[in-house]
Amino acid sequence: MYLLNQSFNWLLKQRLSRLQHAIENPIDMQATLLHTLIQKGAQTEYGQQFSYHTIATKQHFKEQVPICTYEELYPYIKKVLQGSVNVLWPTPIKWFAKSSGTTNDRSKFIPVSTEALKEGHYKAGKDMLAIYLSNQPHSQLLHGKNLAMGGSLYTNSFCPNSDTKYGDVSAVIMKNLPLWAKWASTPNLDIALLENWEEKLEKLAQITAQENITSITGIPTWLLVLLNKVLAIKQATNIAEIWPMLELFIHGGVSFTPYRDLFKNIASTNTHYMEVYNASEGFFAIQDQINGSELLLLVDHGIYYEFIPIEELDDSHPTVIDLADVKVGQIYAVVITTNAGLWRYQIGDTIKFTSTAPYRIKIAGRTKHFINTFGEELVIDNADMAIADACMLTGTTISDYTAGPNYTSDSKKGQHEWLIEFVQEPTNLDEFTDILDRKLQELNSDYEAKRYKDFILAKPVIRPVPKGVFYAWMKKNNKLGNQNKVPRLFNSRKYLDEIYQLIQEDVY
Repeated sequence: MYLLNQSFNWLLKQRLSRLQHAIENPIDMQATLLHTLIQKGAQTEYGQQFSYHTIATKQHFKEQVPICTYEELYPYIKKVLQGSVNVLWPTPIKWFAKSSGTTNDRSKFIPVSTEALKEGHYKAGKDMLAIYLSNQPHSQLLHGKNLAMGGSLYTNSFCPNSDTKYGDVSAVIMKNLPLWAKWASTPNLDIALLENWEEKLEKLAQITAQENITSITGIPTWLLVLLNKVLAIKQATNIAEIWPMLELFIHGGVSFTPYRDLFKNIASTNTHYMEVYNASEGFFAIQDQINGSELLLLVDHGIYYEFIPIEELDDSHPTVIDLADVKVGQIYAVVITTNAGLWRYQIGDTIKFTSTAPYRIKIAGRTKHFINTFGEELVIDNADMAIADACMLTGTTISDYTAGPNYTSDSKKGQHEWLIEFVQEPTNLDEFTDILDRKLQELNSDYEAKRYKDFILAKPVIRPVPKGVFYAWMKKNNKLGNQNKVPRLFNSRKYLDEIYQLIQEDVY
């Protein structure tokens, strides 16, 4: 045991040393990575089309390789799905991360290479573990098991005779975990990767209720569903009664802000919360500070970053900068080039830098999940912070929400309409609405200008919805699963009207 502990401590120090080297040399790391990616992609179909062999500088890269959306890259991805090789990346692609994304409600199939798994997801996972144990030297994390909320895997229907598969990125990662990680996880893959999500939740709860769980990984919305099932099975009120050694929630996918109080109500006060930014396209960032919510950007994990200022996103020739030129406080749309063959690819996320030494970020939202019907440019980051403020000041908790526009007509001004599923409703809904409105104005000057004296935007309207409505909407739209989230903001009434229809049909 002594030798085992010594070996682990040595590996921990090695990981922290390599991570520190990347933190201290981010621009050099990114430059080296870009050079390597271009070299590896030069003989692919995509690389030959854009003459990668002539690219000598990052400026050449910008000039020769176009920025693309999923729709623009899909013809190449489709070839890979159908079994073609050396299209976007030189090594065989056996896995695809399926994401609902924001591309006109179509599923996205993101190539996942062996390099992306080893040099991206798993490397970042080791860094995450090293960071946590360094911050918590008395941790007992390794004395129990991690409960991971994974998705499902499917045979590639585009090429049924191949051995390729697709599924949630969590499922792809879990299927390919190294043996030591599988040993430290629960439940087994037969349960973790079940296709029927409701059956999986039930079996997860039954099995893990008997385990010694020290950490849980997943999206907060689905974790809460699971934890409440476990509490019901054990007839307990606090998860610490069932898992006394549980010390860490690793979460991502949606903002944790609206869920923090819900977790505090059912978890030990000694529980730590750690956010990660791990998407279908790659593992981007990790919360590295005990008392800070910012995420450390990972610069040596197979991903080269570029950024477009959010106000230029719809321009025909937007400014595109790399890491060296970003500014603190500016919101950027993220563009990535990866070791799975995504070349100057817009992932659809927006981030804001909080620091450049080291590079730390906050997730601002989605490029397509916003409300800008009236020129207010409201993003998810604004909405989450305003909801959290209103909840805190009114003693309210929520489980889910979505918002969209109420359009201007001859008889009324436009406004934002919020559908909120409350766990603990406010005693005064008008007070809750006023706080939310004031906070949005404080956070967003464009929103504030449109709200000035109700000149363009009227006061938002908040409509409580029955419990279970959002779950029913997810189920109806085949979005049950760890990688799917309720869209927070949308620039039309699409989701509002769909949810109202469910309420009217009384099918939740």
